[in-house]
Order: sequence, then C-alpha cells, then structure tokens
Amino acid sequence: MSITRRAFVAALAADFRPNIILCMGDDHGWNETAYNGHPHLKTPVLDEMAASGLRLDKFYSAHPNCSPTRGSIMTGRHPNRYGTFSPGWSTRPEEITIARILKKAGYATGHFGKWHLGPVKADSPTSPGAMGFDEWLSHDNFYEVDPYFSRNGGPIQKYPGESSEIVVREALGFIGKAKKANRPSFTVIWFGSPHEPYVGTEPYLSRYKDLADPLRSRLAEISAMDNAIGELRRQLKKSNLQQNTLLWYCGDNGVPPEGRVTTPYRGAKGQVYEGGIRIPGIIEWPARIPKPRATSVNAVTSDMLPTICDLLSLPLPSRPLDGISLKPLIDGKMTERPKPIFFWEYAANAEPKRNPEPYIRPELQQGTTPTAKLQNGKYTRDFRNYRHPRIEAEDYAGAAAVLTNRHKLVIDPRPRAERATELYDLQSDQGETKDLAQANPAQTAALEKELRAWQKSVLTSLTGADYR
Repeated sequence: MSITRRAFVAALAADFRPNIILCMGDDHGWNETAYNGHPHLKTPVLDEMAASGLRLDKFYSAHPNCSPTRGSIMTGRHPNRYGTFSPGWSTRPEEITIARILKKAGYATGHFGKWHLGPVKADSPTSPGAMGFDEWLSHDNFYEVDPYFSRNGGPIQKYPGESSEIVVREALGFIGKAKKANRPSFTVIWFGSPHEPYVGTEPYLSRYKDLADPLRSRLAEISAMDNAIGELRRQLKKSNLQQNTLLWYCGDNGVPPEGRVTTPYRGAKGQVYEGGIRIPGIIEWPARIPKPRATSVNAVTSDMLPTICDLLSLPLPSRPLDGISLKPLIDGKMTERPKPIFFWEYAANAEPKRNPEPYIRPELQQGTTPTAKLQNGKYTRDFRNYRHPRIEAEDYAGAAAVLTNRHKLVIDPRPRAERATELYDLQSDQGETKDLAQANPAQTAALEKELRAWQKSVLTSLTGADYR
C-alpha cells in the first residue's frame, strides 16, 4: 500500500510527539486539594496525579485574577504587555499564542470551556479560532451547570448536565478524532468550577452534607471537576494515549475569601500575597516522568509556552517573554529558578479616564454566551482593550511583587500616605507575617530596581512596540 510523504510525516508526528492537555480550574487555589491538606475536600484524582507525576509545590498564577492568567498561558508573557489587565479585558489579535505555534507545527488544536480572553463568536478577532484553535466549544466568561456554549463561533446552545463532565466529554471527542487522523493534539480544558455562584450537584453534595453553603456547594463543584479529570485520564488510558500525553493541571488564581477554610498563606484572589497567586500545579506524563517527584522550584503559568516549545524543539516568538522553559525541571535537572518571577496588578480603573482609543471595535467585543447571573442588567459579558501609545509616570501604579528563590518583595497599594514596600523571607515565613524591608534596605532597593526595569519593559510592550 502506497503512502504519501505528507501522510508519512503526519504519522511520525503522531507517533513521537506527545499529545498535550492543559486543564485549569476557575478560582481554584493552592489549599483546595486533599493532597495539600484540606480538612474536608475529597480530590482522589488530583491526589493520584500528584502522587504519580511531577507535583509543583510552588506553582503560581501570573496574576491574581483569571483573564490575565489565561493570557499568560496562551502567550508566555505577562498580561499587562497586551492590556489584559483584569477580568473582562481582552487579549490583542497580534499576540502569538501557543495554539498558533502548535497548529503551525502540525498539531490539531482545540479549546473547551471558559475562554475569557475575548468573545467566542465567529467574528471576534480574539476568539479561540482567531487565536489558533481549530475547534472550540467555549464560553466568553464563567459558566455553571447546564451551560451555554458556542461551537466554533456559531449560535449559542445550551448543554444540559454537569459542566465539567460536558467539557471533558467534548474534549475527548476532539482528541479521538485527532488520533484517527494520525495527528498529535493540543487540547485546552478550562473548567467553570469552582467559580461562584456555586451550584453543587449529586453525588458530590452528599460528600459534604455536614457543611453549610456556600462552602458545601463550592467543594462539591471541585469534586465534580476532579471526577471529570478522572474520566479524562481513564479514556486516555483506554485509548492507549496516556503514556505519551503531557497532562498539566493548575488553577488560575488563589482562592476567593470564602475558600480560605484553611491555608498557611496570606491574602486571597485579587492580591499579590501568596494566598492570591499560589495555585495547585501537577504535570503528569508517564513517558517522560516515569517516577513521582515533588519540587519546590518556583514556577508560573507564563512558563507553559516556553516549556512546550522547548520540549518540541520549536522556536520561541521573537518578542519579550516572561516565562522560562521548565524542561530541565521536568527532566530532574533544575534545582532553582534562574531568574525572578514578577507580578503586577495594573491600576486598570485609571485606563478609561484617559479617553483612550479602543484597540478593537466595541461591537466586536460584545459577548454572546449567557452567564448564571446578571451584571448591569444583562447576562452576557463584554470585553475591552485600549491603545496605550505612550508611557506615563502613573502607569507604574498598582500592587506588584518580585519573587526570588528565597525572598519576595511586595509593593502594597492599600490606601495610606504612601505605598508600602515589604520584604519577606518565604523559606522561614511562608505566611508573609514578618516584614524585613527596613532591616534589609540594600536588598529591598535592589529588588525595587529590578521590578522597575521589568515594568518599563512591560509598558513598552503595552504601547504596541512588540508588533512593529
């Protein structure tokens, strides 16, 4: 039987390149897994992954809120570089995503679940399709039980059932189709759980019958998501795909206040203290990680794109990146991070006061998929992004942090006479309770200088300089 060169190359790619699946919970913080010591929560699947793969004990979201963190995964860049400052701020069409890179390399690319980087409709310039995905069943924003999705940018449709089960089922169909076509697949599954409003379902609610809402329903959502990930793993094994599939799970930011049942960390979602940016992180890939390991090396969601590119020997985008490759960490050869991680919650509320020019026409930024609750009299959510042609002194405002292998500098913008600069030794004080800034002025000043230089680079990107 004859075989074309194109088919032969495709078969080789499917045989030797791993399938890649990125899963992410919505508002799922570090403490909300049984393996990290939660007193009530049952997460047997995540526990098994943590016990069999690479457990990232110091894994961080690039931002303490969800849309920006999603942008960091897609681009390997801090979200402030392209104006994704907060939830509801879109990405920019010129960004080079990991989906675009892998699609060009021959991967089938699919997105399932929460997008939150722009509308998912067909004419949106920042839809999953526009940003590199061949197929998508996606929601503009957050979703609950019986969610509404758009398939490939088409008409909105309601999908009855538990939402985590739905997106996993759809993703498995996509992965199976790619396998039949002898193509490696890149699949992004961004769950709607456990983001509020909390809608728990049975049998998961019964596991927490002694707890009161909203905690009971929140934990039930996490258990439902955990079970759906279990189904994903079972079907991968049944299809003989699990061995050479890189499955990476994480959250998108720290827990909201109601999720802080027990945590050693200060702060919550929306803050750059550990409680706002520490998230669960697990990489499972039996072919490459045959024995379980845990690491305390700092890693962040911005590392995903550089890591995947390095693993596949693909060139990186020729523009500033904020993540690094974790390939040496996956292979057990990295003992500490070679450079700091920077965090920055840009003062986005000041941006519209400049009467800026919209980066994307407003009608293209209008969402279509309904959420579970009203906001400003509507169930859908719109997006925004503005042109920022020049750097102003006030652009450097907002909470920020620098994380080294031992210390963490925090710029706290809480209302007071002037912003507070704080320094913590996370090796001896993971709860960030003892401010060492005054006792260590030279180290504090050096980290402030590094932060300022990095912020200048980010703001230069924000002006659009990377696209010229």
